[in-house]
Amino acid sequence: MTQIREMSEREYFACVGRRPGMFVGTGSSFHQLAAFLTGYDQHAMRHGGQGLTGWHEWLVARRGCSCSCNHAWPGQVLHIALPEGWNSIADLPPEDEKHAIKVLFQLLDEFAAEREASPGPQNSD
Repeated sequence: MTQIREMSEREYFACVGRRPGMFVGTGSSFHQLAAFLTGYDQHAMRHGGQGLTGWHEWLVARRGCSCSCNHAWPGQVLHIALPEGWNSIADLPPEDEKHAIKVLFQLLDEFAAEREASPGPQNSD
């Protein structure tokens, strides 16, 4: 198994998605995973990494919605995962929670794959 520090972002996100309880504890929720990924992003930015730069904009474009929604990235993911809406990000019904987490990691994989494939300064390591 590849060591965490040797993983690409895409591999790392897949690892977290397969076993979220290892990263945020048992009973992992969408809300907890969003907080974890926000911390990941902030740490990367403080230490010269790209973190989740472009993630919010990518999600808005992925939604293809010209509406005036100003949700942060967790809300954008929920719009994609739960198009019928939700009451509270911190209290999703169990079936919505499970689906939102699955969609979150599918979207992260697509985002990371596109970022890996596109030439640019962020991929010049």
